[in-house]
Amino acid sequence: MRKQLLLLTFLLCTGTAWAQRMLPVDAKRAEVGEQQGLPAVLLGKELLRLAPGGIIFDTANRRITHGQLLPGADVLYQLDRNGEVLRIIVLTPLEQAQLDQVKK
Repeated sequence: MRKQLLLLTFLLCTGTAWAQRMLPVDAKRAEVGEQQGLPAVLLGKELLRLAPGGIIFDTANRRITHGQLLPGADVLYQLDRNGEVLRIIVLTPLEQAQLDQVKK
């Protein structure tokens, strides 16, 4: 019983650390523009192409489709060697605030 209580306490204390996302350091930040036909995506003022196998993550770190990416969303994105979008990460309000503080 004691071991189970200790394990439960450990999991509760470390659960939030596991839930945090690791944001890529080399990613660029932009706001999603109007919806474009696949494979195009408007990030900031740039019309970019989503790479084959490109992944989009929502605020809950779930994979979403190109059509589920909402205009106006604040995102981080990474480009591959060909200049195509390899990964898009929709930022949570907390992540946006943290990035704003780092930027200052």
